[in-house]
Amino acid sequence: MLSQLMMLFGFFALVLVSVYWVNRAVVLFDRLIADGQSIFVFFEFTMLSLPAVIKLILPIACFAAATYVTNRLSSESELTVMQATGFSPWRLARPILNFGLVIGVLMAALSLYLVPTSMTQLEFREREISETATARLLTEGTFIHPSRNITFYIRDMDANGVLRDVFLSDRSDKDQTIIYTADEAYLVNDESGPKLIMVDGLAQIQTVNDGRLFTTNFSDFSYDISAFLSHGSSRHRALERSSTYDLWSDPAGMSEKLRLGEGWIAAELHGRIAQILMCIVAALVGFATLLLGGFSRFGVWQQVVLAFVILVILEAMKNGVSDPVRKDATQWLLMYVPALIGFSIVWLMLLSRAHPIRLRRRSPL
Repeated sequence: MLSQLMMLFGFFALVLVSVYWVNRAVVLFDRLIADGQSIFVFFEFTMLSLPAVIKLILPIACFAAATYVTNRLSSESELTVMQATGFSPWRLARPILNFGLVIGVLMAALSLYLVPTSMTQLEFREREISETATARLLTEGTFIHPSRNITFYIRDMDANGVLRDVFLSDRSDKDQTIIYTADEAYLVNDESGPKLIMVDGLAQIQTVNDGRLFTTNFSDFSYDISAFLSHGSSRHRALERSSTYDLWSDPAGMSEKLRLGEGWIAAELHGRIAQILMCIVAALVGFATLLLGGFSRFGVWQQVVLAFVILVILEAMKNGVSDPVRKDATQWLLMYVPALIGFSIVWLMLLSRAHPIRLRRRSPL
């Protein structure tokens, strides 16, 4: 059983990863090629995003493999023969448990180390590409369009990096159009992204509804150009990229660094660990539900639907317990409640199969 489970798990994992990868690759390809990047950068970004995709489909592939193998053994009456020779449901569930533990080890490697590491490297490469995109703005005497509603122009750039006669049209707000002109400008990089510092300029604001024009002179003005050069990084994404060791050893320091409550740190840390247990639960639920139904000439589609519904409910519970933990870090045990309920459901199913309750007919008087 274990060898069949691993073989079919590899098949389902390959199919699901391919489906998810194609969907993500199309969006990634459009974005990178539009930014002028090479095909090698596309493949690099694809490889860095694969661990997160694999982590997402592992429980699904684990459940599909356990369900398929159990269904095949049941349809070929092999489960019936094994039970007739004295195999208890607990003994039959042992290969499934071992299979779930193996997948749990893979999930641990992904969730605790590979995914945060790959996301960190991906963020680093995105910053490098953002700097490359910033350099594309330094094109003298040409109107360029770094995004759909932005037009940028510089007449000249001297050896010190000073931009002369700058023109910037911002049409991102549908209610107004803003045109900035400045004698000089500078490109400055900081932690939040690249900034354009304009000196001795004029801002012209034209409202769309009534066509009125407002002008404002400024001695210096800072314009954030990271919004149309890169895709930014939120604090929540930074939390997902954080090392598991840092989340475990210094939650208070990570909370201060990311400007998030300690509940967010606890929810992320214990959520990664709970994902390992959910892989084991997914395999056992698929097996126990089909074993509960026994052999039937009409198939086991009802049991498959029931197992799928149970997993959906457990997944919804996992998402539901995150909010209380984020509000109060001391409630971190709630992150393991869905897995505990899943194990309890499996135990009850196997117990009912090992000791079925038979209804006796009353003899007629």
